[in-house]
Amino acid sequence: MGTFLVLSSTASKMPTSPTEPPENEVKLQTQNALSPDPWEAAYLRFESPDQEIQKFTKRLTRLDASQWPRDAEIVELFCGRGNGLIALERLGFTRLAGVDLSPRLVARYRGPAKCIVGDCRRLPFADRSKDVLVIQGGLHHLPALPDDLDQTFSEMHRVLRKDGRAVIVEPWLTPFLKFVHALSENSVARRISNRIDALAVMIQFERRTYEQWLRQPELIRKMARAHFVPVHESFAWGKWNFAGTPK
Repeated sequence: MGTFLVLSSTASKMPTSPTEPPENEVKLQTQNALSPDPWEAAYLRFESPDQEIQKFTKRLTRLDASQWPRDAEIVELFCGRGNGLIALERLGFTRLAGVDLSPRLVARYRGPAKCIVGDCRRLPFADRSKDVLVIQGGLHHLPALPDDLDQTFSEMHRVLRKDGRAVIVEPWLTPFLKFVHALSENSVARRISNRIDALAVMIQFERRTYEQWLRQPELIRKMARAHFVPVHESFAWGKWNFAGTPK
């Protein structure tokens, strides 16, 4: 299953053992893990936490989160700095967890949910143990399609209860997104808008996986349907909104 690191908003000093590396080496490893990343720096200035929480709250409401049982066990995959978890908490959910590869982003989360630094292609949860799995922009970072997508969907299918739900929101090449791309390539627009400039930087650093994702829409939809029975699918404002139950 691999190694997973659980981070919370408070941390305690763990005792050392003779087999552990020297304390200065541990500090150096921690500093390297939490040092700035260009994509993450752009992501952090793209929108404020309050803006992101508000966006996620509206999005989850449109995807019928108000109809989910309040005692549902929910995991946000590719949770980043955890603002989706805060949105879910504000909607009344309490049994929450998040998974993301970046210790730098996970360390920014402040809240009651358990956040795990881990790979969504190898989820650290038991079979049939979760009610809802949410992804709000993470699948387009997968390095290899279709294999990584199939592995992620397979893990989601394994972890979801039979009546569970997968909720996915990802970029989609609609006319609106094409317009946004054109803006992000305009030097004047980038100088005027910090948000457009941040988006341009994010695209620059994720270009290979981002373009790989955008040019394979039929493959992606086919793979989603191989694992989940759709209960909702829509395309709006440059996003694919999908919800499904395990097959």
